[in-house]
Amino acid sequence: MTHNPLPHEAPWWRHAVIYQVYPRSFADQDGDGVGDLPGITSRLPYLAELGVDAIWISPFYRSPMADAGYDVADYRDIDPLFGDLSDADALIARAHELGVRVVIDLVPNHTSDQHAWFQAALAAGPGSPERERYVFRPGRGDGTEPPNNWESVFGGGAWTRVTEPDGTPGQWYLHLFDDTQPDLNWDNPEVVEEFQDVLRFWLDRGVDGFRVDVAHALIKDPELPDWHGRAVMANGGDGETAHTHLGPMWDQEGVHEIYRGWRRLLDSYNPTGDPAQDRILCAEAWLPTQERTMRYTRADEMHQAFNFHFLQSPWRVDDVTEVVEASLVAAEAVGAPTTWVLSNHDVVRHASRLGLPVGTPRPNGIGALEPQPNAVLGLRRARAATTLMLALPGSAYLYNGEELGLPEHTALPDAVRQDPAFHRTAGEETGRDGCRVPMPWTAAAPSFGFGPGEESWLPQPDLYGVFAVDRQQGVEGSTLELYRTLLRLRREHDLGVGGLEWLDLGPEVLAFRNARGDGTPVTVITNFGEEPVALPEGTSVLVCSGRLHEGMLGQDTTVWLS
Repeated sequence: MTHNPLPHEAPWWRHAVIYQVYPRSFADQDGDGVGDLPGITSRLPYLAELGVDAIWISPFYRSPMADAGYDVADYRDIDPLFGDLSDADALIARAHELGVRVVIDLVPNHTSDQHAWFQAALAAGPGSPERERYVFRPGRGDGTEPPNNWESVFGGGAWTRVTEPDGTPGQWYLHLFDDTQPDLNWDNPEVVEEFQDVLRFWLDRGVDGFRVDVAHALIKDPELPDWHGRAVMANGGDGETAHTHLGPMWDQEGVHEIYRGWRRLLDSYNPTGDPAQDRILCAEAWLPTQERTMRYTRADEMHQAFNFHFLQSPWRVDDVTEVVEASLVAAEAVGAPTTWVLSNHDVVRHASRLGLPVGTPRPNGIGALEPQPNAVLGLRRARAATTLMLALPGSAYLYNGEELGLPEHTALPDAVRQDPAFHRTAGEETGRDGCRVPMPWTAAAPSFGFGPGEESWLPQPDLYGVFAVDRQQGVEGSTLELYRTLLRLRREHDLGVGGLEWLDLGPEVLAFRNARGDGTPVTVITNFGEEPVALPEGTSVLVCSGRLHEGMLGQDTTVWLS
């Protein structure tokens, strides 16, 4: 099947490469071992030189940090760990000076239990307007049993009982995640109005968009029925869905009206309709099918949704081909771009994940006593996968450190782990800390240049030194220089808005041609098979994820040809 190119005036978000900055782990300016906003600002020239169009910053709001900032206590303030509002303003201004847009994280499903609203709800008691902002219910039977049998994504029950103002055991509140993250009641107009105001607050400060955390979770079945599955929010790593039925807590129809309201608000900030001034919404929605996911990107809703089906595809030619084709078809059906992503702060880094045997279910972290990835194979496949990804039409997301080929930290001591999933499951789930370890910038510096001190909030493995930016900058063949070349060529050849035509070069080969109607086509070939593949006659190499051997493309290697 052939997919047509976009017009020249396509809005920036249809083809942007967006780089996720995990603020705790990117750059530490003040030396406390935790990354901060001034640290990000100081490294913005690096990101501009890398060639990204925008950054997405994970939560920096005031928070007790029970879930690394995804437990928000104040949506209109910066946590002192990261700086203050003036630091946020300076970051946004500097990014715009460098031609880099800024997308920030928004967490609308739940707040922190330290949020002023939740504290007021605890003090006000049952039946109060304050409690109506959250999902409070009486217990079953004599009140000692939770309202239903739902489980938390992080393990354990999804309900916690409170002590009422008079000191007696009382109602229960819902938390799909940690018990420090009570779910908001989105059937309450006051909640809807509050988040409209939060959006305006940050739009007025100049942000270019929002990544919406667990966007499919806001509305629950009003009956709150028992459900005998686990409230997982992600698909299985073998490409199959880990849950046939999402359950009554996910993907309820009412979420779409919320996002239509948000889209109208964002569009009001671009009254002339100038595509360069668009402010965007991107959904994090782990759903079983591409079609369900792309419903969030209909013309009057969000602009993008993460393509987790691509991230989770097994490294096999048929699986990858199928998910790319399905992604493009589903996106075209609603007139949206697809997005491509291989790593983020919630999944094992793809340089390690792809080093596991093909078909291994996607692990939630890798511990020291678990099967270890093949590091050499993983990096080779990661480079090939990224080279393939960045040649596809649509928008792409990168995760800080992947441009260095960073592997997962698979030997973190249990004593330093902070992910609530690890603690709520008593270590049964290793958790996400291994992909959140701070960036190495300078091999010979304390904390590898992450900050001026020796310590970092999660310890870095010794092997990170060889991956440091200063060890790769300007070094031919390094992963950093591969990324820089890919981003430069992607922009020069307009691959993000190109049309895709599949080519048949053999059963173990994925191949396609990407071209604008008036441009020179780029041929992209990935060899999944053991046998080397000859390059088509009359072509020249633009970039290759690995070395060619006597002009032949080896296994787990991707090449761009003109």
